[in-house]
Amino acid sequence: MFIRIMVLILLTIFLPVHGVFAAPAPGETAPAFSLTDMAGKPYSLAKMTDRPMVILYFFDPGSRSSVDGLMVLDDLAKKYKEANLSVWGITLSQKTEAAAFIEKQNPLFPVLVDGASRVSDLYDAKMILPTVCIVGPQNTIIDYFQGGGKSTEKMLVRLAERKLSQKETGMAIAISQSVEKINPENQEVKAVKGYAALEEGRAQEAEALFTTLSKEKGKEGAAGLEGLAAVQAKAGNSDTAMKLLDEVEKKAPDRAYASVIKGNILYSQNKKEAAKKAFEQATRKKEGAIYQKASAFNQLGRVYANEKEYGRARSFYDQAIELDPYYIEATANKGVTYEKEGDWSRALQLYKNAQVLQPADGFTRVLAKKAEEIVALSNDTEKRKRVDALVKDLAERYKKEKKKRSKKVDEWTSRPLIISFADLEEKGGLSEADGYQSVLLTQLSEMLNGSGRVSVVERMVLERLLDELNLGSSALSDPETSLTLGKIMAAKLIGTGSLLHLPHSVLLNLRFVDTETTALAKVISEELGQKNTLEKDLNRLSREILKSVIDLYPVRGFVVQSEEGSIMINVGKKQGVVLGTLFSVVEEKAPVTYKGRVLKALPSEVAEIKVTSVEPDFSYAAIIKKKRALKNDDAIIEKQPVK
Repeated sequence: MFIRIMVLILLTIFLPVHGVFAAPAPGETAPAFSLTDMAGKPYSLAKMTDRPMVILYFFDPGSRSSVDGLMVLDDLAKKYKEANLSVWGITLSQKTEAAAFIEKQNPLFPVLVDGASRVSDLYDAKMILPTVCIVGPQNTIIDYFQGGGKSTEKMLVRLAERKLSQKETGMAIAISQSVEKINPENQEVKAVKGYAALEEGRAQEAEALFTTLSKEKGKEGAAGLEGLAAVQAKAGNSDTAMKLLDEVEKKAPDRAYASVIKGNILYSQNKKEAAKKAFEQATRKKEGAIYQKASAFNQLGRVYANEKEYGRARSFYDQAIELDPYYIEATANKGVTYEKEGDWSRALQLYKNAQVLQPADGFTRVLAKKAEEIVALSNDTEKRKRVDALVKDLAERYKKEKKKRSKKVDEWTSRPLIISFADLEEKGGLSEADGYQSVLLTQLSEMLNGSGRVSVVERMVLERLLDELNLGSSALSDPETSLTLGKIMAAKLIGTGSLLHLPHSVLLNLRFVDTETTALAKVISEELGQKNTLEKDLNRLSREILKSVIDLYPVRGFVVQSEEGSIMINVGKKQGVVLGTLFSVVEEKAPVTYKGRVLKALPSEVAEIKVTSVEPDFSYAAIIKKKRALKNDDAIIEKQPVK
């Protein structure tokens, strides 16, 4: 008897039966391995660290239940090649069986035969097939499933949620539809489709999906009501959303996302402490999709970041990222906290991490570019010295309040038109993504500078100047301070104003003040989209600003030389002249005396010229039309092109 017991103990210890190799768990680093496909091409997991997702699918080619899920993924990969769905099929079967499977199914994914390398042991994928391991950023395991049937269905639902988190809404919907073919009664994918439609701006479709789901009993019905509340909240119908959330609370009090929606509404109503409490409650609740639970930690982090408790904010962002590694907003938000503390290197690394998750995201691209420029400056000794010297000179001028400009002999010819932007006051709701103002001003400045018509003071110089003067960025909200700073930086216009975060958009109120006259030169109110459409909206905004600049401050100058076919003028790139700029050549009319008053008449146009060549301080133009021959010292003034 004793001998039998010892034999059983030894077999338990040494034989490679199921359970000896522990199943890898989410959060762990995926065991590294290298295998080859049937053509001998190597596949190394260690080389996939820069890929957002790799699906390792361990299967038996001879088992239908083992293959079903794999073929669903293959079908999706073939239909949506732009989604770049990376799947590796791994089998312990003989090469002949694997070859027969490939010939029959012609899969897009590689089939890797696990021979002596024992990769299946590392992933505890021998006794139960299929075994699916979803590997996320930095080769971290994010999901692990075993078994076919319901387990495959569950795996596909989770994958749809992951794709929704990656903002791949089309793929999320496609996977959900595949699940519905397998099981039309699956309610979880209805919610995925609803939130995907809402993300794409198709609110009516989302509402219809959530209405159907809300008629279910129990938790599924509560999830539908929660989705309806999200639709109403995004539409700005706060009262209706709150009533729906009360119903969710009664039916399913442990649903996390209901508290997130409630917190967002309360924050937009300036009930910040109540909002914080709602977000805290959401972090303790267990029910709901992973990406929705992660949003609770992100929003709580945003609250603490706005309170300048950056360390505490990062702890919540970390928890959001741990739950959902594809939460690009949480990753970038963590970077913004380091940026606000002046740690640009750490900020840049996090922005780069976010770009790996979603390379096409323009928001993080702008954040990363700005951080790269500042990190590069810190490493460029000569450029840093030049910037430091400029900042010190500007600081001295500010302290001495040098407000007078040197007298100009030529009062007609334009100076370079320079714009400086002060900080914008942010109000309203709590967006998922921090750094909206920074991205807006950085990208808008880039577009305006790119036009060649105006120059925008580098934000970096302005921030360094504020540091030198021991002024916080909030000092720019003081009109006298911002005007003085604008003058010493030779800025003609100071742009300031506010951002009102609404549920579905951001309302920008932008005011331009003339630093010489202190008059309000222009007010622009624009409704901008959230981060996904910001670049397109800013293109429209920059065009409107440039049109206003030309209307208010047209470039003026004189004809220097007038020769047959070529007119030389005394303004160039520095004044904002670009190829194709149109000018009217004008002459003064005699004043008119009326009832004892002398009335100055508007100058009359004697010719129109178009710039054909531009230098820094002068340009050449061709005559478009004329009423008389042009001569030296004829006055010119920029005109808007006729559309």
